[in-house]
Amino acid sequence: MGTPDTTTENHPAEHPRVSARIGGIAESATLAVDAKAKALKAAGRPVIGFGAGEPDFPTPEAIVAAAQAACADPRNHRYTPAAGLPELREAVAAKTRRDSGYEVTASQVLITNGGKQAVYQAFATILDPGDEVLLPAPYWTTYPEAITLAGGVPVQVTADESTDYLVTVEQLEAARTPRTKVLLLCSPSNPTGSVYGREQITEIGEWALEHGLWVITDEIYEHLVYDGAESVSLPVVVPAMADRTIVLNGVAKTYAMTGWRVGWLIGPQDVVKAAANLQSHLTSNVANVSQRAALEAVSGPLDAVHEMRAAFDRRRRAIVDLLSAIPGVECPTPKGAFYVYPSVKALIGKRLRGVEITDTVHLAALVLEHAEVAVVPGEAFGTPGYLRLSYALGDDDLKTGVTRMAELLAEVQ
Repeated sequence: MGTPDTTTENHPAEHPRVSARIGGIAESATLAVDAKAKALKAAGRPVIGFGAGEPDFPTPEAIVAAAQAACADPRNHRYTPAAGLPELREAVAAKTRRDSGYEVTASQVLITNGGKQAVYQAFATILDPGDEVLLPAPYWTTYPEAITLAGGVPVQVTADESTDYLVTVEQLEAARTPRTKVLLLCSPSNPTGSVYGREQITEIGEWALEHGLWVITDEIYEHLVYDGAESVSLPVVVPAMADRTIVLNGVAKTYAMTGWRVGWLIGPQDVVKAAANLQSHLTSNVANVSQRAALEAVSGPLDAVHEMRAAFDRRRRAIVDLLSAIPGVECPTPKGAFYVYPSVKALIGKRLRGVEITDTVHLAALVLEHAEVAVVPGEAFGTPGYLRLSYALGDDDLKTGVTRMAELLAEVQ
């Protein structure tokens, strides 16, 4: 007699190779577009990328020099406190008082590996499974993924160009349920560049206070405001919300330090301590050389920042004028950050070079293929029918890129 086949009995069905939790995460659309643009350029195609939110300026020299000196200091060759260098936490607290008027202590600051880690850890620290987060849209592509990964449920609250992409308290209240725990606020906004005014921030803060909600407010574009707009920190105008507000920030955008990977979160001490405990297991401390560079950045003058803002302002006005001249494109003038978010809804359903434009994902693909210009479709930000373009690139590339787009879209029928 032969040996019986016991394969089915002894080997249960194979488990999924990737967990449902991680398998459900979408790749960052902005980084994907940027990677594709860079790959095409490396292959010899003259692609101009409007995808990544990355300043084209070098990191200021004094910051680089501080990092170079830090490399030679043996203190920076070892582990340091997971929550951040004590002197950097102190400096971030001082910078926060200086720039936004928010009085915090070093114990309320956690230094993270870039702003994205601050976003995830903020949600992971205060959300329990099933907690709902009100998420104004258009939103930065990472927010819903971070909420879901932390066990929360993103609840989209959509605004459009008719309100400058700003949600109202009435919209937020209509979306609130007994499971609502957090409101995510980003001003100045990625992807739209919109800025909430002082009265709007105050009204939203008082509404959140009334209903016992938390607010996570992303202020990483605080210094990039134009046309008299101001970046207002919610716990400054509604001090009673300080005990239920987490402020996210970092050096990436302000100091052209995207690759250095230093961000932070500021919040109540018990929440910051809990987030630091998580970080102690997740990554330990941020790279010490980067922390030393960030210390120089936040402690130094803002002269270089003002120079960059002047360049961004010039590019902002140029790109709005160029895009607004394209039939079927409606481009509001942003008051912050370095993005425009034009509506191209009028182009959907029309034909371009023999094919119907089915949606903005398709339109972005056509623009990349035929104009060799990389833009991010609005689907990545929760609002189909729009495109996001970053104007954090050189003036000549900006003009050439939008001109190519205009010439292509002139063929739309």
